[in-house]
Amino acid sequence: MMKEIDWSKLGFHYTEPDYIVRAGYHNGQWEEPYATKDKFLHLHVSATCLQYGQEAFEGLKAFRGVDGKIRIFRWRENAKRMQRSAEGLYIEPVPTELFGKAIRLALEKNMDFLPPYGTGATLYFRPLLIGTTPRLGVGPGRDFEFIVIPSPIGPYYPGKFHCTHFIVNRHVDRAAPFGTGQFKVGGNYASSFRATEAAHAMGYDCLFLDSKYHRYIDECSAANFIGIKGNEYLTPRSSAILPSITNDSLMTLAKERGMKVTRRHIRLEELADMSEAAACGTACVISPIDQVFDPEKNITYSFGHEPGPVLTELYHTLRDIQFGRAEDRHQWTDVFEI
Repeated sequence: MMKEIDWSKLGFHYTEPDYIVRAGYHNGQWEEPYATKDKFLHLHVSATCLQYGQEAFEGLKAFRGVDGKIRIFRWRENAKRMQRSAEGLYIEPVPTELFGKAIRLALEKNMDFLPPYGTGATLYFRPLLIGTTPRLGVGPGRDFEFIVIPSPIGPYYPGKFHCTHFIVNRHVDRAAPFGTGQFKVGGNYASSFRATEAAHAMGYDCLFLDSKYHRYIDECSAANFIGIKGNEYLTPRSSAILPSITNDSLMTLAKERGMKVTRRHIRLEELADMSEAAACGTACVISPIDQVFDPEKNITYSFGHEPGPVLTELYHTLRDIQFGRAEDRHQWTDVFEI
C-alpha cells in the first residue's frame, strides 16, 4: 500500500524510507547487499572516511512511467562513475553487478515511496561508499561500506520551468586541474560551500572558473554548464569537471536534432555570443540561466527571462524518455514491472 505522502509538497530533501541497503568489504571481498531499517552507522572515530575524506557518492532516479512501469535511468553509468571515483581515492570499487543488485533491492523494499505518475516526483537513490578502517597514520583504509539511501523527491520545478541567476567567483577554486574535480566525492562540495553560500546570500548561484587561469567556465555551482550558440551545443572540457551523465545524455539528444556538439575550453566572454545557457545534472535535468553577473568587470550576460527553445526541447525530450512517454532508442532505462 502506497504511503500517505503529499507528493505535491516534496522538494529536493530527505524523506525517511523504510529501508536502506548496505554491503561491506572486508578481508578482500564484498558481501551481498542486504536491506535494513537501521539508518545509523557504527563507525570508529578514526575511520578513514572521517580522518582523510575517503568517501565517494552518486545520485540517480527511478521513475514511475505513463504505462505504470518503473524505469531506472542509466544506473550502469553511475556504477562506472563511482568506480572511477573509488579508484581516484584508493577505495575498493563496487562491482557493477553488486551496484545494480543494491539499487534494485532498495527499490523493491521501498515501493511505497515511489511517487505515482503525474506528480513529477521520483524516487532518488544516493549510493554512498566510505572507508571504515580505523587509522591515524596518513594512508588509505582496507575496509569499506557501500550504502544505498533511497528518498522520494519532488520535481525540481514544481510549477513553471524557470530560470536562475548566476554570479562569477574568481576567489574560490572548486577543484584543481589534476585533483579530485573529475570524481564525485564529498570534499569537492564542502570546499565550494564558502563560495556557493555567499552567492546564495546575494540571490545567485555560483559560476566557477578554471582554477589555473580563472579565464574559462568550469562548473555551475555543483552542475555542468551548457551553452547554445546558433546550432551548436557547447559544454566545457576540463580535467576538473565531473563527467555528467545527464550532460552526456543531452549531448546525444542534441546531435539527434542536428546540432553540432562541442566540448572545449569556453572563455567567460563567450557568454555574450550565446542565445541560451544552463546548468545540468540529475536533480534538475536542465536549469536554464537568465543572466550571469561578473562583479569584477561589472558585466551582466543576459539570456532572457524565459527558458530558450532549444534547452526547453531537450529538457522535455529527456523527461519523456525517463517517464516512458517517448521511445528509449538508446536503452538508457531498465524497465521493471514490480
